[in-house]
Amino acid sequence: MKDAAMTEAHPPGAQPAAVAPLWRRHVAALGPMIFSNFLQSVSGTVNNIYLGQMLGVKAMAAVSAFFPVQFFLITFMIGLGSGASVLIGQAWGAKEPDRVRAIAGTTLMTGLAAGLVVAVFGGGFAERMLVTLGTPPDILPEATAYARIMLFAAPGVFVFLLVTSMLRGVGDTRTPLLTLLISTAVGLLATPALILGWLGLPPLGVTSGAWAAVASFLIALGWTARHLRRKQHALAPDAAFRRHLRIDRALLAKVLRIGLPTGLSMMTVAIAEISVLFLVNRFGSQATAAYGAVNQIVSYVQFPAISIAITASILGAHAIGAGRTHTLGAIARTGLLMNLVLTGSFVVAGYLLSRPVIGLFITDPVVVEMAQTLLHIMLWSSVIMGMSMVLSGLMRASGTVLVPTALSMLAIGGIQVPLAWLLSSRYGLNGIWAAYPVAFLCMLAMQSAYYRLVWRKRPIRRL
Repeated sequence: MKDAAMTEAHPPGAQPAAVAPLWRRHVAALGPMIFSNFLQSVSGTVNNIYLGQMLGVKAMAAVSAFFPVQFFLITFMIGLGSGASVLIGQAWGAKEPDRVRAIAGTTLMTGLAAGLVVAVFGGGFAERMLVTLGTPPDILPEATAYARIMLFAAPGVFVFLLVTSMLRGVGDTRTPLLTLLISTAVGLLATPALILGWLGLPPLGVTSGAWAAVASFLIALGWTARHLRRKQHALAPDAAFRRHLRIDRALLAKVLRIGLPTGLSMMTVAIAEISVLFLVNRFGSQATAAYGAVNQIVSYVQFPAISIAITASILGAHAIGAGRTHTLGAIARTGLLMNLVLTGSFVVAGYLLSRPVIGLFITDPVVVEMAQTLLHIMLWSSVIMGMSMVLSGLMRASGTVLVPTALSMLAIGGIQVPLAWLLSSRYGLNGIWAAYPVAFLCMLAMQSAYYRLVWRKRPIRRL
């Protein structure tokens, strides 16, 4: 007997995914996903606005100092969720709900175990990590306090990331959207309440954003569990799902086969960001604050590209599971065109509104000018990055991950970082940001060559 959620997605006697025009399927998945990523960015942005406006530039810099470390730690979850969503997508396309649950249960238990390791060991090494990164001494105590809270909260953060990723694997982009709506709303209220000490709460300064994030993740996860049970969703935490809450080594090996290279690719990005931050920190806390403001804006410009790449991967996995591999080329073309239009529109808006948006985070005119210059140097290359991500995402849906991952790692680790070091010695901060467009252009060239000359000529089989 099929689940209600499975029946809804695949009505008896019909295959809506094969009938609906491809661009409509992209839009149907993209709408909630883009808004979800928007909300995810809003949560971090609003926290930084609160900190920058209420507590000053040093507070903004303290939080920014931990960002690359946090990103580095969650890269494994990003890879794990990516691998799970591909396998779940193929099982969903083949109408196998029990296999969907088994993959999800294995993934969640693995993520929870990894989160506990980070929580136990990460908190004790927070200050040492930040010192190693060259965090300016005037913001080190606040940055360390913020980092410790986020590291202790790793189990909840990891589960939150995996749940939203796996729901998208079954084509459900609305539930992650609702989850992030709740998470964002809680953060919007909790952060200023903890900064100012509303309702008798203790004023917590820089750590307010961290505590608010923890509260938002926990409340949103609780709501999601209840919502999925009420909808009799295939991934609802009911008795049928709980039977699969164990680590199946065979399934984990398949998840890691796809997810580990993806995680390594993201880890390379994280290491690159840590290297960039190390270079930026040499220019003082003002440069660190400018780095944080630029990252906030770039995240908004890039989330359409990320959403389009995820959509291409999900639709590709569903097509492979359902035996419709002949549609993969059309999925790639549609994704590339949508990236050009949507991400390109966000880039134009970013250039036009850069100064007032940066002013939301930073009040110091010198730092605002610095951040705007850095943003203008690299923002346009987000379109190039998005095109590369669409191709690698589609190839990942078939289980082809090693070469696309290696090419991404080469572009980031072998081109961007060395070039940033080289250019920074001559052009300062501007040189660091000039390395991004060069790396993204090289990445697109390499991914396109592999996609056209190798991947398209191979037979595509279900994993």
